[in-house]
Amino acid sequence: MAGRYRLEARAGEGGMGVVYRARHVLIDRLVALKLIRPDLRGETHLRAWMLREARAANRVDHAHIIDIHDIGETEEGELYLVMEYLVGTALSTELARGPMALARSLDILEQMTAALARAHDLGVVHRDLKSDNILLSTRGGRKDFVKILDFGLAHLAMDPRLAPKGAVFGTPEYMSPEQARGEEAVPQSDLYALGILFFEMLTGQLPFRSSDRETLLEMQRAQAAPKPRAIKPDVLPAAEVIVLKLLEKDRRKRFQDAHHLHEELKSLQRSIPSTAWEVNTVGELAPPPPPPPPQSPGVTEWANRAALFSRMVSRAYPSANAPADLQAAVAQAWDLAARASRLEGEVASHTRKLESLERRGRALRAEIGRKVEELAHEESRALRDVTGEQHEAARIRELVQVAERASASAKAQAESALTQGLGLVQLRATFERSGAAAALVEARKEHLAEREQKAGIKDAHARDLRRQIEELRAQLSRYAEALEEDLAQGREKVAARTREGLAFEKAFSEVSTLLLNHLKGKPEVRDLLQELMENMHGQPNTPHITSKANYGPESRNP
Repeated sequence: MAGRYRLEARAGEGGMGVVYRARHVLIDRLVALKLIRPDLRGETHLRAWMLREARAANRVDHAHIIDIHDIGETEEGELYLVMEYLVGTALSTELARGPMALARSLDILEQMTAALARAHDLGVVHRDLKSDNILLSTRGGRKDFVKILDFGLAHLAMDPRLAPKGAVFGTPEYMSPEQARGEEAVPQSDLYALGILFFEMLTGQLPFRSSDRETLLEMQRAQAAPKPRAIKPDVLPAAEVIVLKLLEKDRRKRFQDAHHLHEELKSLQRSIPSTAWEVNTVGELAPPPPPPPPQSPGVTEWANRAALFSRMVSRAYPSANAPADLQAAVAQAWDLAARASRLEGEVASHTRKLESLERRGRALRAEIGRKVEELAHEESRALRDVTGEQHEAARIRELVQVAERASASAKAQAESALTQGLGLVQLRATFERSGAAAALVEARKEHLAEREQKAGIKDAHARDLRRQIEELRAQLSRYAEALEEDLAQGREKVAARTREGLAFEKAFSEVSTLLLNHLKGKPEVRDLLQELMENMHGQPNTPHITSKANYGPESRNP
């Protein structure tokens, strides 16, 4: 595929594409390669979604979101997406076994929330979170290392809408009320899906179930979520509170953002006893490693074969009277070997540059992502503080109004007392009450002004944080576009050189066939012919133009 990837096995099929286990032959990196299903190649909107999948996931660059290495189109017009190769179990498979322990559920949910916080900070909404899209793998001896898959419906906030207005996309069992109404998905829509997943992990069943799609969508839109403890009484009350808040129909009543949810989950994790499920138990077998790559002899073998052909011709025609076409074929074999060797060096050089560019790009994306995440976390707290100050200011404003009414009443009583001829003691008490009521009004107004000032300062701080976040996001967007352009140019150079290599292979195969057909009947070269065949045993007839060194960064695949 595209002169760089060798398909090794079919790994699976999703709603949009077929996935293969493949290998990058230039750097010997195992990858998963997704092709749009043959029957959907004409669906241009699916191609657009697939392109957006790579852009969205690449921009986020988080440990718990699948890595996208490459995207392109073959000469036959097939669009492909190259991702990291993962070995693990879908969360849906684990949920089929029944409810999960709270500690395990929280750990999985916390990892998903951390990944979504980064994605939302960068303007990316997944839109189709479900148990099938969560892979649990083992990494560094740690079980349940989460990877979120398939950002195929991911949405970049700054992109034009690719889907028709009012269209309903996603999986009904995990769809938020706003999505079920045909509205645009927002970060809180992903949080609602997390609430469904948390409910399912705690109870072993979905909160809303129906065999009819429209009935299920109506449930998501209007029906209140059942309480997890009504299904499984031993669910921790604090966990139930989080689930029900995530499943609020009004998205404004859910958690403010993923950072807020992440804090709550970490707090709940700290409050429960730790368990030993997080590491592999003794004797547990790790997933079998993928098979090793097929071995290719490299273009250096071409020169060895050319030398053997030269010796055969010299031995078969000791008087140097070999036919002209035979001499020309030997000369061509030497020429092709030399040109292929130079070409291999060029491919290796271009590949090293590409790998270096990818490493720099990944490092910069990760650095900007971390900065954005830190600022967004601070912004989340600042906005919650602003909300708290505003609520307190509203409460004090009501107290001011009560005090103003009491002060007005006291003042009226004092003015009335002057005309009633009351004694000095009574007058003094009446005016003291009026003065105290007026003083209380002023004190509460001062308190209100202080609260409003604090709210204003914190709101300004939150706006400044948002400005910094937007600047970093714009910087990331500019860099991502420039990087993709550079990578596309580099990949085209590699592809062009690879096409040259394929032409060399074809020519070398043809000249080898010509020489073999001519010399196989010569008994005096039988030993050399045997040596050649032994050398070629178990290897491709024509070696590939590939680099033997592993130039790329160490793979993060399990």
